[in-house]
Amino acid sequence: MNRSGGVLTVLLILTLATLARADDKVIRNFNAGAEADAVGMTHQGEDTEDDGPQAIYAGDTGDIYLLDQINGRVLRIDPADPSKKPQSLELPEDIRPTDIVVSNDTIYAWDGQIRALQATGQENAPTRGLTLTRAVGPADESVVSAFAQMGSQNAETEEGATRGIGQQATTGLRARQTIASRGRGPVTADFAPIGKDSGVEITIRPKGSATASAKLKLQVRSRLGAVEVLEIDKQGRTFVLAENIPTDYGDQASAFVARYAPGGALEGVHELPLTSSVALSRRFVTVAPEGDVYFLRNRQGETAVLGVSFRQLKNPAVIDTGPPRPQVTLAEFSRRKGASAAVRPLSRAQVLETAHAFANIRWRINPGAYGADPDSACTGFNRVRRPGYMSGKMNQEVQGIPYCWGCMGSLPQIASNIERGVKAGNICTRNDPRRDVTGVDCSAFVSATWGLSTHFTTLAIPSISKPLSNPFDLLPGDALNKPGSHVMLFIRFTPDKKAEVIEASTGGCNGKVCRNVYPLGSLLARGYVPVRYRGLAADSSAPTAAVANASQSPQGKSLGSNPTKPAAVPVNGSEREVKGKKRGG
Repeated sequence: MNRSGGVLTVLLILTLATLARADDKVIRNFNAGAEADAVGMTHQGEDTEDDGPQAIYAGDTGDIYLLDQINGRVLRIDPADPSKKPQSLELPEDIRPTDIVVSNDTIYAWDGQIRALQATGQENAPTRGLTLTRAVGPADESVVSAFAQMGSQNAETEEGATRGIGQQATTGLRARQTIASRGRGPVTADFAPIGKDSGVEITIRPKGSATASAKLKLQVRSRLGAVEVLEIDKQGRTFVLAENIPTDYGDQASAFVARYAPGGALEGVHELPLTSSVALSRRFVTVAPEGDVYFLRNRQGETAVLGVSFRQLKNPAVIDTGPPRPQVTLAEFSRRKGASAAVRPLSRAQVLETAHAFANIRWRINPGAYGADPDSACTGFNRVRRPGYMSGKMNQEVQGIPYCWGCMGSLPQIASNIERGVKAGNICTRNDPRRDVTGVDCSAFVSATWGLSTHFTTLAIPSISKPLSNPFDLLPGDALNKPGSHVMLFIRFTPDKKAEVIEASTGGCNGKVCRNVYPLGSLLARGYVPVRYRGLAADSSAPTAAVANASQSPQGKSLGSNPTKPAAVPVNGSEREVKGKKRGG
């Protein structure tokens, strides 16, 4: 351990294990269902991950709040008494959040904006309501920053909402995060890069003070991904979430929470059990007031809240845990034979234009597109289930093309289908594809942005793409693919090194195409592979700023205003002929 000027220097060498450790404690297991001791889940099928709870957050009293998105509620769990049934807090009908933050008895929900909710009814009742409240002011800087920790942030304000060590740091400017800590009151954290993209110095100050109360240094073996101060607990200990991002095939992506003593000394780490079976979630880790670290684990048929074990460090200069580095053979670097294709030149600007059009397009829900009430359930075969973002929106305007498992089409084709009364969207993902519904699933969306007339599933995408050994080589228009599960189109790295994507998703997008931001390390650890479509391989240039920032426009084009005129790159057999694996729809 080296000390220089009172600043602790720590080298974190990480090959963290990808499975939950034996001493991780299961606080509560939930099966699929709508009962008080169950959570809503849709099960994994081809080209879709399990869809289940999206977020957990530890409240001021130590209770854990779990967002049961599908059942439209928040479950309140007492970790001190796991056998006690959770309290159900019912969300308002018009709120479809993907993330929550709890502060001062207020539940803040994220559904594209921050909404303040307060519970109604008897405090100890098994079920209570949640209602929008104006009794509290707008979300303060610390709440905005807490949402931004996990990527719940607006594109036009993300640099102010969260701190970054990327673009800003290269200019010598420090980025800043605000934390409403439980141990020191409101504090600010300033971040400055150290080393060769592998480390960061964090200076903690009471808000409004120029005097530092602690200085932390953190360095990883490969390249530092997202870094966030999650919490300062009642004992004054600081908890920092960080990612180690591999830059070659010989390393593994990992995420951990490092715990620092009030004076800045590293005490140890909580190694997060990221696995390839974990479904995407917006907030998968939270820290309680007493310093307990909790992890949200979703996998097929089951959701669990884990208490993550702490490993004290006797020699904090080196941390080396988990399995050894995998042995890499030359065969893994051999060039795969891709599918035959005859395409006209495709630019990254065209790919992004198509993607933003799918996410930002606005259209009115007619009775045919809406379908009959009551809606059906995702059980058995030949079922159609309405995407959540459309619920209760008959004859209203919505934004984004609906998710439809097994479906494919260009914007003009989808517009034509909706105008003639075809049902819009189907989030049932284990049934045979339906031909009487319209929209796109995750791989159909990426196929459309790449200009493919054939629907390439996530299992087929490797045949038309090449893997990128260094994830930081991703360029706009590339993708993050998890074969047999899900694929997302990469848009850019945010200033704080998260991955901004556009995806068609039942969970993170509430059943449509939308923009999301995820910690990169968690995606890699869960089995996502950075890939580049071979039709873009020769185009290594980034698109113009105007196209790259198109997602910041709150207004989209109108679907149906001119359905014969494509809003993006046209997709049809005369312009692109591609041979590959096709799944119906």
